[in-house]
This record gives sequence, structure tokens and C-alpha cells, in this order.
Amino acid sequence: MADNAPGNNDAHRPAAESVRINAAVPTGASARSGISVRTRVFNRLAPTLEALNGFDLQARRTALEELVKELAGGILQPAAESGWVNLHLHTFFSFCSEGYSPTRIAWEGFMRGLTAVGTTDFDTLDAVAEILAAGDALGIRAAASLETRTYAAAFSDREINSPGEPGILYSMGAGFVGSPVPGTPAADFIASLGAQSRERNLAMIERINPVTTPVGVDYDADVLPLTPSGNATERHICAAYDDKSREIFKDDPENLPVFWADVLGRSPVDVEKLLADRGAFRNAIRAKLMKKGGVGYAQPSGGAFPAIETFFAMVKECRAIPCHAWLDGLSAGEADPEALLDLSVKWGARAVNIIPDRNWNIPDPDQKALKLAALDWFVKAARERDLPILVGTELNGPGQKFVDSFDAPELAPYVDEFLSAAYWLYGHTVMERFSRMGVMSEWAEKAFGGDRSEANAFFTEVGRKTPPGGFGKERTVAVRDAMSPGEILEIL
Repeated sequence: MADNAPGNNDAHRPAAESVRINAAVPTGASARSGISVRTRVFNRLAPTLEALNGFDLQARRTALEELVKELAGGILQPAAESGWVNLHLHTFFSFCSEGYSPTRIAWEGFMRGLTAVGTTDFDTLDAVAEILAAGDALGIRAAASLETRTYAAAFSDREINSPGEPGILYSMGAGFVGSPVPGTPAADFIASLGAQSRERNLAMIERINPVTTPVGVDYDADVLPLTPSGNATERHICAAYDDKSREIFKDDPENLPVFWADVLGRSPVDVEKLLADRGAFRNAIRAKLMKKGGVGYAQPSGGAFPAIETFFAMVKECRAIPCHAWLDGLSAGEADPEALLDLSVKWGARAVNIIPDRNWNIPDPDQKALKLAALDWFVKAARERDLPILVGTELNGPGQKFVDSFDAPELAPYVDEFLSAAYWLYGHTVMERFSRMGVMSEWAEKAFGGDRSEANAFFTEVGRKTPPGGFGKERTVAVRDAMSPGEILEIL
């Protein structure tokens, strides 16, 4: 969705580090030479951790196997399970500010003590199998979602959650357990998302290149190598322009800020400061050249993206969960969350997604009060409609946290619901993976008759009771569709 713009609030941060060393491990002769256990372990594991982000899948699998052995040997210790969750983490398959693969996201979540992690990538399901396998290997609840832009004809005259774009709606499907079978309508639909994205990207570069001469970007040569599977986004294109300019001006560095000052319409002094922070600099490129008002921007029409009803139908065909994505409550389309959610439920929504940091971690007190009130209204509206609330931080822009601060007083009224929704999504995931009895299954429809409250309670309890990893799989594969919900919970 639109960029998160949190305040610089460092008071609320998870205490866990991504790697914790067991200081009680025997030190041996090398410790007598003055090298600490922590330093030796970090030095030895650094290449393995780096391999988790490589574009080679087998290398990522091998690196994870090595780290799991370190865990089994007691050298590495994850933080205690915290009850904190992040179900909206972009991976390098669509763009992650940290360059994390699905495997690395599972690793980071596990070592930090998260109760559940979930990937959410734009226009691709490439992360699904990997995040679920990594979750199994580490023993952390894992889930996978898809995000794309859709069109809602009922809002053709109002912005919803895509600023400056009336009728355009960021939408999600949650709880995918695999990719659709090739040749099916769902598979063709997913393929069309990638093809449409490529066309938009090529057209954008064609509009931008004339105003960035001599820094011209070639999509195939400069952009696609930044991705592991060819699913490029605006952020990849920003990175390509940044990298290309530094390459072209490497022998003339004093003119790099002068060049970009002209392109961005800012002073060379300001640009020189920006260049020191690649994330901020690339955001400046994106804002000036690619967003509304920029030379690369093209106002989307109603036919530029699939209808929301069509997208939700595809999600259901994949036996995943249609999910309404919410921004912050300040747009005309989000001004009445009750009416919006009633319409979204008619479209097929079965859950909602929020990035809470947008609504509480704000320096300006008046803006913060306004957004907190909007958050409370939206949560209550979702609660009244039995729509589980999936939360996360995105991690696709600079400054975004790996996990939101569940100990922030502003989130205290909601954290139990956020955790329950994570259990619910994991409950769906394991039931769909191993028994084809997830939230959108024929079994669930028969067992609960459309009663969302009863179904939510069941899948939440499945998520609580089913341990992640092999032991949970052994329990879940014993489930049969002839069983009642009560019988299933006894097995789990």
C-alpha cells in the first residue's frame, strides 16, 4: 500500500536481536587467545546469514539447514515467544527494503520471538512455498499473502487507499498455500498481473529516460537483475536509476548532486545530503518522477487494474482468503468504515489488513489523535462484522520496522485481536495445506453455515493448538472432512 511514514519513535522496539549467542557455550582455546565467543560465532555465521538473501534458492535452503543445526547445538538461542506478529512483510520477490528473502524473514521472525510471520508480495506468489517450508524448518507459524491494485467502480469519484487515484484499491488475498495449477483461470490471472506490471514499468521508464539523460535505464539490463524472478516494482526502478547515475558519474562525483538537483528540482546541497542515505534518496526519486505530478506517472483508468470482485473471485478459486486493505481512515473512501466494509463484504472480503504504525507512531499530536480515532473506528467496524484483523509493517520502504511495537500504549486495546487473527490465519493455513479444509473450503461452509464468528473461533483455536513444524503437520494430516470441529480440535 502507500508508504508508511512513521515518526522517529525509538521508545518502542522489540528487545530481541536477530541472532542471540548462548554465552554458556564452552569457549575453548580460541577464547584464551582473546577472541570472544560472540565475535567468533558472528564471524563464522555472517556468510551463512548473507546466503539467506541470495537469489539462489538451493543456497538459501542450505544456509537455513546450517543455521538449524546451530540452533540444535545450542549455540544460537531465539528470543522467547513474545505474542508479537507481523503478517505483512514484503520479500525480495516484490521489494524488501532490507533485501530479505522469505527464508530470511522466517529466520528473523523466529530469532526475535515472533509468534507468527507472514509474507505479502505484489503481483506474485513466488514466496509462498518458501516461507511455509522455512516456517516448518524453524518451528514458527508462517503464512503467505498476495497484494495487488484493483478497481472499485463504486468509488470511481473517491480515493480509497491509493492516494490521488479515485477508484483504485490496494487489495489482498491472505493464506495462500501454493500457486494455482498452470492453465487454470487463477494461474492465468496471476500471470496477467505480472504482464501488466511489466507494461506499466516499461511505459514509465520510456517517459522518464528523456528527462534523466545521460542516465537512461534499460529495463531488462538494469532493472530485472535486481530481482530474483523478474517481478520488478517502482522501487526497483528507483534503485536502477540511482545505481546507474553513480556508475556514470563515478569519475566525476562532484557533478552527481548537480545532475540530480536539476532532475529533482532541488539544490545541489540538499541532494548531496540525500545521496548519503540511499533509502531517502530513492524515495525522493520516486516522489518526484513516479508519483502523481511526475513525468513518469500515468493516471490509471478503471480498466488499468482488475475489478475488485474479479480479484476476490480469483483468491477464492485459490482457496485463499479475500482481504480488505485499509490505509489510515483519512481518505473520502475510508471516511465511513462501516459502509466501506459492508460493501467489501459484498465483494467477498473475509478479513482486513492494517499497518497500525501509520496511525499511532506520528510526531504531530493533532494528526496522531485524528488517525488514532480513525483506527479505533475501523477496528470496531471490523470487529462487528467478524472480520479478523491482520497486521504488519510492510518492510518495503526505508525506516519501517521489522515488527510493530505491540507494547506501545496506543495499541494496547487491540493487541489481543491482532494475535488472535494471526492464530486464525495460521489455523487456516495448516488446515488448507494438509487437509484442504481452510476458511474458504466446502467443509468450512458446511460446518459453520456462513457463521463467521463460529468459524473464526474454530480456526483461531486450530492456530493456537497446532504447533508449527513437523509435529503439527502429523496432527493435521490425521484430520478428515467427516469430522466435526470439536473432534478436530481434540486431535490437535
